[in-house]
Amino acid sequence: MTRPLVAVLSGAGISTDSGIPDYRGPNGVWRKDPEAEKLVTYEYYMGDPEIRRRAWQLRRRNGTLVAEPNAAHLAVAELERTGVPVRVITQNVDGLHQLAGMPARKVLELHGTARTLVCTECHDRAPMEAALARVEAGEEDPACLKCGGILKSATVMFGERLDPVVLGEALAITKACQVFIAVGTSLQVQPAAGLAGIAADHGARLIIVNAEPTPYDDRADEVVREPIGTALPELLRRLGDDSGG
Repeated sequence: MTRPLVAVLSGAGISTDSGIPDYRGPNGVWRKDPEAEKLVTYEYYMGDPEIRRRAWQLRRRNGTLVAEPNAAHLAVAELERTGVPVRVITQNVDGLHQLAGMPARKVLELHGTARTLVCTECHDRAPMEAALARVEAGEEDPACLKCGGILKSATVMFGERLDPVVLGEALAITKACQVFIAVGTSLQVQPAAGLAGIAADHGARLIIVNAEPTPYDDRADEVVREPIGTALPELLRRLGDDSGG
């Protein structure tokens, strides 16, 4: 029996149990501090040294690099280990799916990764820890060591476009999968949100696991409002059993 391809679209809600706050939820970062959005907006970041200084302090404090995968991340990796074909399409930049054991080649990071920094001039890449160590040592806005250009995290900021190759791969997986699980995402930010509808259009079973209602709930075969840390592992166990895992 051919096992169904399971696509998991994950948003900020899957990582809140790991201590990483979401951005658009009722207690999200943007709702608490609208000014914070400027720190991740490309135009402001590139044009204002003070914005960059604040952004580096935010990176230093936000805990993403020391966060650990939680039960939901581990459950996704466990399903993949049972032999069920699983692909993760994530809106998150925390790298926790990979830390939980998902092979990196099976994780598509739509919005890039906060674990790497990139030079906006020469495009050199390095581990984020390298620049954060310089910030800790007193550099407020560390420049590229190779060319002196402005450094930023290898994440997609507001005002930047998604990597078309990554988006294309995500689209192909969405059209090919038999089960599409949207977990911890408001399904309001395009183009990622539209993947849920595309999956349903192509005949996939659409399951939404999210605390708040989403625009795609009426198209879903199943909507789960329970806490993700317990609901997703249970759902994936069921899926594994149903597919012979």
